[in-house]
Amino acid sequence: MNLNQLLKGYLDHLEIEKNRSRKTRENYERYLKRLLAWAKIASPNQISAELVRNYRLHLNRVSPPLKKISQNYHLIALRNFLKYLAKRDVKTLTADKIELGKSGDRHIDFLEAEEVERLLDSAQGNSLKHWRDKAMLELLFSTGLRVSELCSLNRDSVNLKNGEFAVRGKGDKVRVVFLSEPAKKALADYLNNRKDVEEALFIRATSDKRQATSQDLRLTPRTVQRIVKYYAAKAGLVKNIHPHTLRHSFATDLLCNGADLRSVQALLGHASVTTTQIYTHVTDRQLKEVHRAFHARRRKF
Repeated sequence: MNLNQLLKGYLDHLEIEKNRSRKTRENYERYLKRLLAWAKIASPNQISAELVRNYRLHLNRVSPPLKKISQNYHLIALRNFLKYLAKRDVKTLTADKIELGKSGDRHIDFLEAEEVERLLDSAQGNSLKHWRDKAMLELLFSTGLRVSELCSLNRDSVNLKNGEFAVRGKGDKVRVVFLSEPAKKALADYLNNRKDVEEALFIRATSDKRQATSQDLRLTPRTVQRIVKYYAAKAGLVKNIHPHTLRHSFATDLLCNGADLRSVQALLGHASVTTTQIYTHVTDRQLKEVHRAFHARRRKF
């Protein structure tokens, strides 16, 4: 079998045996096809340590430049593909020959409390679109949902009475998220004014629903991104704000107000607490107090 056939088999293996999401499959396919297009090879035994090294140089020098973490995603995909080939007794480079490059600390963009309020208050109006957008922004900040999780919600997913509901996230993991009072009110206003029978929670504002299927009406992640950016500009916020910024803001808000790291990990749906620790460098109040108490005590002001 040539590499393209083996790649298809691997992607099917990811989706079926590994139970990875369609999005994960798409990402791995993009990463691996990038390698095949660059290397111009057809057989797995042509994958060598030297070829991988040159490919890493290519990724590091490509224009526009790739972040170190994006370069590592390409290598992770290749390493997992090589493991799959080894299990099938296909002769190729062993996966342990590939080491990931060191990446710098991840920078987290989040909104201060005053900026969050400005953003949430910017979606004002008496149309279904305004009620929808207000509910969407409040829900993102109240729950820390990923944009893909938000778009996949159905109307019967959300329990307004209890103020909590389950969501299926990355790795098919289910977690419980909770609604703040403003989020419950915004969602109630939106749903009470919905006159359609579509199952999706957030749908496009369109006058001709007869020509659209349920799949057509459901908002896409790209549309949600545009909506969030629109209201960020309307609120006069100059930061590069996207839906994930509200997820970051949700996490930092919890930690700044005293929540423990393990609880925030569970609320975000992180598989490892190490992922959640990226927020601690901007929320460590104890370090601030240490600095205030002990820095430059011998100086005369």
